[in-house]
Amino acid sequence: MATKIPVTVITGFLGSGKTSLIRHLLQNNQGRRIAVLVNEFGELGIDGDLLKSCQVCPEDGEGDSNIFELTNGCLCCTVQEEFYPMMQELIKRRDSIDCILIETSGLALPKPLIKAFRWQEIRNAATVDAVITVVDCAAVAAGTFASDPEAIAAQRQADDSLEHETPLQELFEDQLACADLVVLNKIDLVDAETKARVEELIKQELPRVVKIVESDCSQLDASILLGFQAAVEDNLDSRPSHHDTEEDHNHDEEITSTNLILDRTFDPEKLQQQLEKLAQQQEIYRIKGFVAVPNKSMRLVMQGVGTRFDKFYDRPWKPEESRQTRLVFLGRDLKSSEIESQLVAL
Repeated sequence: MATKIPVTVITGFLGSGKTSLIRHLLQNNQGRRIAVLVNEFGELGIDGDLLKSCQVCPEDGEGDSNIFELTNGCLCCTVQEEFYPMMQELIKRRDSIDCILIETSGLALPKPLIKAFRWQEIRNAATVDAVITVVDCAAVAAGTFASDPEAIAAQRQADDSLEHETPLQELFEDQLACADLVVLNKIDLVDAETKARVEELIKQELPRVVKIVESDCSQLDASILLGFQAAVEDNLDSRPSHHDTEEDHNHDEEITSTNLILDRTFDPEKLQQQLEKLAQQQEIYRIKGFVAVPNKSMRLVMQGVGTRFDKFYDRPWKPEESRQTRLVFLGRDLKSSEIESQLVAL
């Protein structure tokens, strides 16, 4: 029997740096033929487009791309409808693939996806090499995705009947509990004391000894991220989840995405200032997209986590391409009309 295709599942909360990690892997693949399956929470495939622009993948019309996008919901909820057919297609191409990377939605649980690798049709051809969980160090330090463990312990001791964990914190904990490696990312945004505090918090959430590696821009060597041979699908009992006793699970229905496509250019600084104001006015977890900039032949990538933004030019606009500004917003109970009206008014 041919060797199984190793699959690396890359998980982590919104804006932790998963796409940047995969982009760096593709650009420094050391000769590996890597296929990527991207699962986005929203209709606009920003992450998939960003990966295709890394200039490692064939452009449309120049051969089979190795980037595959699923935008019909989190993989943990659409395994049978979305993931299974795509894996079948990838398995057919196994002779031309050395490994597969799966970037889950920032709101996805990793465990339901990994269970799919127990299905006979997939099990015979592919195995989960490892689960990599990417953590935004600065966001956790700010208390965005994890509460103070000492405060939680004190509250529970006072009243065992209280449920103090939020759905987002449960998600954060489940992503850590399933990890074979934790990437503590964006450490350049915090001081040494804060970094040590976040690392200790992460260790408290890990059910077993798991290596934590540091990164400032998701730039890690492939030898660190690939080749674990963990066969994760055979070792799920050691990876506890808040949803282990549930037949099914539901996402927070108030967490939604909204897309904005505008046929116009923006001054990057003015746009960022307005986006920062929006992030303060509404509970926006993540903003990402492409911006058309006046008198610039390059496409600007703009990404935000809360009120923290970064931006860079990724590639020239194609001659046949509409120079649109396309943005995706993810958050709780978003007011789409207010977002659009404030940006249109710029």
